[in-house]
Amino acid sequence: MRWLNLLGCMAIPAALLVHYLCRSHTNWEPTVTFALAGIGIIPLASLMGQATEQLAEQTGPTWGGLLNATFGNAAELIIGIVAVSKGLGDVAKASLTGSILGNLLLVGGGAMLVGGLGRERQFFSRASSEANAGLLVLAVAGMMLPAIFHFSFHAQDAHLLEHEIGMSVGTSVILLIVYGLGLLFALHTHSHIFSSPPAQSPEDPAGLVGVAGGWSVRKSVLALLVASIAVAVLSEMLVGSIEQMSHSLGWNRIFVGVILLAIIGNAAEHSTALLLARRNDMDTVMSIVFQSSLQIALFVTPVLVLFSLAFGHWHAELKPITLVFSPLEVVGVFLSVIVVVTLSRNGESNWFEGVLLLAVYAILAITFFYIPQSHGEGYDEEAPAAVQNHASMSAGTGHEGLPHAVVEQRIGPAPG
Repeated sequence: MRWLNLLGCMAIPAALLVHYLCRSHTNWEPTVTFALAGIGIIPLASLMGQATEQLAEQTGPTWGGLLNATFGNAAELIIGIVAVSKGLGDVAKASLTGSILGNLLLVGGGAMLVGGLGRERQFFSRASSEANAGLLVLAVAGMMLPAIFHFSFHAQDAHLLEHEIGMSVGTSVILLIVYGLGLLFALHTHSHIFSSPPAQSPEDPAGLVGVAGGWSVRKSVLALLVASIAVAVLSEMLVGSIEQMSHSLGWNRIFVGVILLAIIGNAAEHSTALLLARRNDMDTVMSIVFQSSLQIALFVTPVLVLFSLAFGHWHAELKPITLVFSPLEVVGVFLSVIVVVTLSRNGESNWFEGVLLLAVYAILAITFFYIPQSHGEGYDEEAPAAVQNHASMSAGTGHEGLPHAVVEQRIGPAPG
């Protein structure tokens, strides 16, 4: 972890120099800027996590839980906000999907593999896993139902976008309420289920090695503020270079969002989970896996949806994002939740279960890599079909079942 943070600290000034001094070299500058900015975000995300933990210790479990809910995935939230402000709503949603997949499969699978090497089994709280599994199922429902509505009625609903926005707002509010009640459940009424002492082992008799000494509230707030500003600056460069970088490398930008941005945002958690798994503290590892995924699904995603709608009132040219994810994203999250819940329901893990989770992640990564995408369009857009319907209507061959109002809402009124 130390060498990763050191590398990231060195990458921050390098990213600034490359981005602002080498803009004329358009062939390689976006790719190098993306790589350096991504590496630079890793230690900043780790610093934000440490500062949040220190504030949580100072403020007690209730406010500490709220702070973790707010800043636990602040890097992903900042990246999403920057992407929305640049009109890259598909990238923002892809990064959210990728964070859930990365936490459940990559972080969880890597920790099970590393921790299980040399051990027959590792144990963690079964009751905690069952409680978190219920919230994960709710998160899947929040992604599936808007998508099912969209693909069921997109050919009949003359006010599809308006209805999807209303559905997204209502669902987002419900998800935030449930997440708040989940914090109350975990921190107050049933805290005994989630509070287990960290396991100690011969490899680490002292437990998790954290920050030496406690931080004052002032130091924690200052570190959180500085890290947030730095992450915002690097996210601006990171997201700004996605379009040119993905085009020059021949990658679709959804793969960049689901895999690369998610790995960048989860790098600090991933390294921490591997260290904890090696020290046989699987309770904390599974808490990281579940809670990080739930924060993304039940907190960051609805906050980003509501932000995009509010931001759209000030910038009408930007398309607001909704909870309508593509079928591939929904199926990917659904399968990931099913696999993780199935493997964790007995409260035990081994290295081979880690291999299974990593295999699912690798298959999903390959699938996302081969998504066909035209330059400047999201892979779940239906522009080609809409254009065909519009062309047939203009030629007088009929509407083919698509109401005239829907065609006008998507591509505008027919010329002439």
